[in-house]
Amino acid sequence: MQDPNKDTEWNDILRKKGILPPKENLEEQERAKEEEQFAILQKSLVKTYEDMTLEELEENEDEFNEEDERAIEMYRQQRLAEMKAAQMKNKFGEVLEISGEDYVQEVTKAGKGIWVVLHLYKQGIPLCALINQHMSGLAKKFRDVKFIKAISTTCIPNYPDKNLPTIFVYLEGDIKAQFIGPLVFGGMNLTRDELEWKISESGAIKTDLEENPRKQIQDQLMSSIRACVPARGESDSEDD
Repeated sequence: MQDPNKDTEWNDILRKKGILPPKENLEEQERAKEEEQFAILQKSLVKTYEDMTLEELEENEDEFNEEDERAIEMYRQQRLAEMKAAQMKNKFGEVLEISGEDYVQEVTKAGKGIWVVLHLYKQGIPLCALINQHMSGLAKKFRDVKFIKAISTTCIPNYPDKNLPTIFVYLEGDIKAQFIGPLVFGGMNLTRDELEWKISESGAIKTDLEENPRKQIQDQLMSSIRACVPARGESDSEDD
């Protein structure tokens, strides 16, 4: 079969009849095809610095000019900041058990910008066990916050059991909130959402709850009480 791209008398006749496209269109199509193939080849063989890992950047730094190096340095700093932020966000994730000897290291020296939630508890107190259970769930949800627990008397000698459970919230070694005693937590009906809301009010965690879960329970309780108590008019008419 004759090549339609060749300059022959027969091809000229076919072009005039409209059977073959004009020669200019063929050249444009051929040029576009070559450019597309070159782009695909370039993309497959050459990685831009934005696609490279930090190790690859170091290996290929001799191939970049001064302008590239400035851009690469900015990109490297951005990547390092992103990696650090990701590490901080997933730094913890579980409740750490400590003793009094660990307090300074784990609480006072926790680090800049690190929130610490400390639960003082004792074995055999059901509400303490419930809060430890809830804290395990919160630690997995808020991995950038350090959740720790300690038997009360190992941190504070002679700490009274009547004050348990106790939760202290710290930021950079300073107490930002404290919750002391069973009444503060509402007893054994305490839910994880309620504990999350309570801790979030200190600023330690950013909750996705829209309102205090305890308020919903209180509203339901008040509605039930109002439904059970007869209206004043009804009460008076029954007396008559």
